[in-house]
Amino acid sequence: MEYHSVGPGGVMVSGSNAPAFLTKLWTLVEDPDTDPLICWSPSGNSFHVFDQSRFSKEVLPKYFKHNNMASFVRQLNMYGFRKVVHIEQGGLVKPEKDDTEFQHPYFIRGQEHLLENIKRKVTTVSNIKHEDLNTEEMSKMITDVQFIKGKQESMDSKISTLKHENEALWREVATLRQKHAQQQKVVNKLIQFLITLARSNRVLGVKRKMPLMLNDGSSTHSMPKYSRQYSLERVSPSLPRPRLPTTRSV
Repeated sequence: MEYHSVGPGGVMVSGSNAPAFLTKLWTLVEDPDTDPLICWSPSGNSFHVFDQSRFSKEVLPKYFKHNNMASFVRQLNMYGFRKVVHIEQGGLVKPEKDDTEFQHPYFIRGQEHLLENIKRKVTTVSNIKHEDLNTEEMSKMITDVQFIKGKQESMDSKISTLKHENEALWREVATLRQKHAQQQKVVNKLIQFLITLARSNRVLGVKRKMPLMLNDGSSTHSMPKYSRQYSLERVSPSLPRPRLPTTRSV
């Protein structure tokens, strides 16, 4: 069963059993209005996509329900399309402009009937899980990287704060050390003053005691006998004098 569809540029596409994606792709490549962004190669065995940014914004929304270039390339890969890499003299030739070329053995200019031979790759459950897992892993990885980045910025901020606090503490310690050294000098001077004062008082006390000791020890020895007797008599005048014996009493 065949059907016909008209592309945005007025290109008539005869339908067949080809998937809708391939029909839209054929119309897109055949449309002369889109040649500045997508067109056949000179040989007609492949097609070129120029300026992927403009192509995804200006062309894809007209034919597909998205404007994602990565999704477009993924669909091409699912139908067996391959990127064409030019190799000359053993080295890769870097294109002068944004030019990506895709090729499929059954996607040839003028041979639309070959589209029926292009089959979508059979996607097994394991491949779906693997692809979904890769997508989930990538999303999780991006989330983890953003989380780690936030943590790192927070740690950098905390480290900076701790650094400033540490510098302030070191300045305070240096100030306290200076004050301690000054106080230690004052204490040492005070102790030295007290020691000197104690020694001075001790010497003065010895000097005061020495004249008294000299007077007390030499007074009895240097006094004459009569003066001692006189002093004794004056000390005890009330004592009776002893009487001398007489011849009569004998």
